[in-house]
Amino acid sequence: MDTIYELAELSANGALVGLMYSLVALGIVLVFKSSGVANLAQGALAMLGGYLAWAALVSLGAPVWAGIPLVVLLMFFAGRAVERMALRRMIGQPVIMVIMLTLGIEILLRGLAPAIFGSVKKRLDIGIDNAPVILGPVLIDRAYLVSGVVSLALIGLALLFFGTRQGIMLRAVSDDQTASWAVGIRVERAIGISWGLAGIAAGAAGILWGSIQGVDWTLSLLLIKALAVAILGGLDSIVGVLVAGLVLGILENVAPVYLERFGIAGTRDVVASLVILLTVIIRPYGLFGREDIERV
Repeated sequence: MDTIYELAELSANGALVGLMYSLVALGIVLVFKSSGVANLAQGALAMLGGYLAWAALVSLGAPVWAGIPLVVLLMFFAGRAVERMALRRMIGQPVIMVIMLTLGIEILLRGLAPAIFGSVKKRLDIGIDNAPVILGPVLIDRAYLVSGVVSLALIGLALLFFGTRQGIMLRAVSDDQTASWAVGIRVERAIGISWGLAGIAAGAAGILWGSIQGVDWTLSLLLIKALAVAILGGLDSIVGVLVAGLVLGILENVAPVYLERFGIAGTRDVVASLVILLTVIIRPYGLFGREDIERV
């Protein structure tokens, strides 16, 4: 019976962590859905969101109710700025060069943000109590619970957004940019909006993760988890991101505990890499992604 309770506790906390992974991955999917480009700058954008939240709440002393919305708004414009000043200049260039540019932005921000704000890990308090939530014999980390619920709500809002006029416009651009131009849709504006929304997702994730583990450059390493989630779920599927995040979070939390009992240690950081590798080999379009077959 104790084993069942242990498995339930590990799975519940892992699922909540997975929802936070999904929030980071949401930005990758939003950009890919509109432009067909893999956003490899999402980890650094999450890190930037964490640093901006620390600057607003700690350095400037802003209250949480004002500081967090301000940071989220700034991250929207940060995402738009990345698209406007860097990505838009790459129109007509090979896709691989655009992807390499996003990777370059990731590396630049990873070094620039700590240089500006300081490299020492910073404590970020957003008012979440440290006391666990007790459900019978199962203990749920309160920070994970609050962060997971917030992540789920934001992913739900993203799903609802794609049913609005702006969301339909983004879906049209993702299906066929040329046809979208022909019917009067401003493709650059649509892609810019997707980058802005990716900035919001990254900023919210950076704030939530920063409140749990502190704010420093390591927040940018969320890119690996986000890529694993996006690839497993499907690069063009928001529902896939949600499901894949739950799968990765549970696997990452449960597998190492039981493998260590067989003398296999240090597997937590390997899970995401294995998910990427196996998904690309077995099902490259992911669990819910659209399978596009190109004839050569």
